[in-house]
Amino acid sequence: MPRTYVYVDGFNLYYGCLRGRPYRWLDLDAFCRCMLPAHDILRINYYTARVGRRTNDPGQSIRQETYLRALNTLPTVRTHFGHFLSHPVRMPLAAPPLDGSKFVLVRKTEEKGSDVNLATHLLADAYESAFDLAILVTNDSDLLAPVELVRNRLGKNVGVLNPHKHGAKVLAKAASFVRAIRPGVLRANQLPDELVDANGTFRKPAGW
Repeated sequence: MPRTYVYVDGFNLYYGCLRGRPYRWLDLDAFCRCMLPAHDILRINYYTARVGRRTNDPGQSIRQETYLRALNTLPTVRTHFGHFLSHPVRMPLAAPPLDGSKFVLVRKTEEKGSDVNLATHLLADAYESAFDLAILVTNDSDLLAPVELVRNRLGKNVGVLNPHKHGAKVLAKAASFVRAIRPGVLRANQLPDELVDANGTFRKPAGW
């Protein structure tokens, strides 16, 4: 069985196949073992950023922290954090009026650091020969260069589990293999509704 490290792009996974579905309480360890039954999964790295409180959804940060707490109960999972940048930006209107301003001021929020963290850890682990096979849970074509380097320069295989309906062609071409994530696998690998850690008992968020 190949020694396997998994690198999960948390936001790509969420927006690709979890958002709006009742599968968000995902057991990453069980999910990976279901998708990769012939692999010796040694480590699952999860990359995300903490969301701030939002007036339109004040409970979002609480739900995220609860899920991060749940992931901490899984011995194979390590969580790595990027950060959000938010700033006002003037952008052109798609259908500007004949009179008046053709621009509008919007608040642009960007998640920073997660893709860099993932790429850095992937390259470092490959260089140290920590794995025989790396698995990326993402559809982000920005990771093309590190995937090519790990395969062509360091001689390691890199597979992709694609959370999206349509895969990035350049990433699929560079990877050793690509597998789609099906709803049935997500449904079958949920965490227990109630969990216990060093701080006590907690439950999955309502609606998850």
